[in-house]
Amino acid sequence: MRTILTILCSFVFLTITAQAPKTVVLTLGTFHFNFPNLDVNQINEKDQIDVLNPKYQREIEDIVNRMMVFKPTIIVIERKPSDQFRTDSTFSQYLNNRYQLKRREEEQIGFRLAKRLGLKKLYCVDEWGNFNDKINGIINGKDSLEAIKFEAFFENNPDSLKRFINPPVFKKDGILAALRQSNDEVNIRKDLGNYLIGLFKYESQENDFTGVDFETGRWFSRNLKIFRNIQRIKSSSSDKILVIYGAGHMNLLNYFFDCSPEYSRVKTNDFL
Repeated sequence: MRTILTILCSFVFLTITAQAPKTVVLTLGTFHFNFPNLDVNQINEKDQIDVLNPKYQREIEDIVNRMMVFKPTIIVIERKPSDQFRTDSTFSQYLNNRYQLKRREEEQIGFRLAKRLGLKKLYCVDEWGNFNDKINGIINGKDSLEAIKFEAFFENNPDSLKRFINPPVFKKDGILAALRQSNDEVNIRKDLGNYLIGLFKYESQENDFTGVDFETGRWFSRNLKIFRNIQRIKSSSSDKILVIYGAGHMNLLNYFFDCSPEYSRVKTNDFL
């Protein structure tokens, strides 16, 4: 009897939770405006652009105007919580016209937008994932033989031709076109498939899960931590959260927001 009451109470709680007002979220997946080339997909120098060029500055202003329509009350950026103090200081200088924006998208879009909205803070939520001891041994070179095999598998991967890669369009068609491409719902879903091939299928020994453990730490663990950091930001149903992040992260972050009973995600390209 006690168990049945517990189940009924849990059902009522879940029903109430599901009906509770949600915080609206808009995710803006971007390419990295400063082209650090730290991702798997490298952008050749000939295909890069200088976002400080007046042509692109005008385009960024247009993008900020489009994000203004959403009217976010909270802006989340791809910086680590350990960078929060420095970011607060830099943003404060920008608010007082004592700082010139660098090329990074969190400044070009995030700082501009926050200033125009009268916000006093942007939230740093980036994290790295966790690897188990075996994966740590491989990537840190402690298991040198396995590290050599792992790297060779990556470099000679037959799945490379199966990867879903959008060709960069920012140089030919502009920043706005690139953002529309990277925030297309179909493209985002396809992009998640890149993490289910390649190194995901690497096996140290037959039928083991070395590759699965690697991607679990590199991608799934990392994005769950990022999502948890966003949850830690105090918000209510009257808030609107804008998440400015590398476009690749949206293949998981969007899914988390869509599944969460706390958030309601709006489609990015409705604003772009």
